[in-house]
Amino acid sequence: MNATVLDRGATGTFGAVLLRLGRFFARRHSLPTEAALVAGLYAIYESARGLVDAGRGTAIAHARSVAALERRLHIFAEPHVQHVFLRSPLLVRALGLLYVSAHLAVTISVLAWLYARRPSVFTHARTALIAASTVALAGYLFYPTAPPRLAGLGIADTVTASNHLEIQNGLVSALYNPYAAMPSMHFGYALIVALALAAATRRRPLRVAVFAYPLLILLAIVATGNHFLLDAAAGALVAGLAWLAVHALATWGRMPLAARLRRSAPAPAVSGEAATEAGAA
Repeated sequence: MNATVLDRGATGTFGAVLLRLGRFFARRHSLPTEAALVAGLYAIYESARGLVDAGRGTAIAHARSVAALERRLHIFAEPHVQHVFLRSPLLVRALGLLYVSAHLAVTISVLAWLYARRPSVFTHARTALIAASTVALAGYLFYPTAPPRLAGLGIADTVTASNHLEIQNGLVSALYNPYAAMPSMHFGYALIVALALAAATRRRPLRVAVFAYPLLILLAIVATGNHFLLDAAAGALVAGLAWLAVHALATWGRMPLAARLRRSAPAPAVSGEAATEAGAA
């Protein structure tokens, strides 16, 4: 009897599929295979994200609802944060470049380093990024949300104004969705990168220091008018759950077959006579 049949018997069909996926993603494949996997899945993610049909009115209404909730929670700080940085054109330009470039450049660089130096952490980080991106797509589909800069809240588009980058025109606009702010995967990716780097080092100071990166990304996405604080919170939730889910799946996949059989086996039925004897005792 092969492993697939045993897995299906131990976990059910759905569990067997999860185990096979888990085993595939738990392995570090050849560099061309990994590059094609990550690039292909990211291209599908960006294409699907860009093709989500969201009406401008609905997305702006959702953005204003997010702003209203932040006001009720006393955390609507986006206009104040941007106002502080507008005093320094150099800082505004730097944050704009960080927003545009770090999302992919830092993520790819860290994945490349992990691939070469920390294979087990690489597979965890790569799979968590894929899982988080998949969940985020559902958010863009069911709750399209405009960024603060497009919501009529007095928040400027500093990336276009200071860096002269217009992502809503030209060829790139065909796959760019301006109404995919919730959740913020700029922040979600940054958090997964920090979690991966923390898992890859044993030095406590470095494990703490790496979380400066998502905080810097948080500052960039808020100061440039591209995300609300709650967008970032949603991105953190998606990223955190993806990281934990990948860990749980990896743990399940490493569990010996006998242990999986014990966990998935139904509780033995108690016969009428045994129940009677137990009651009498």
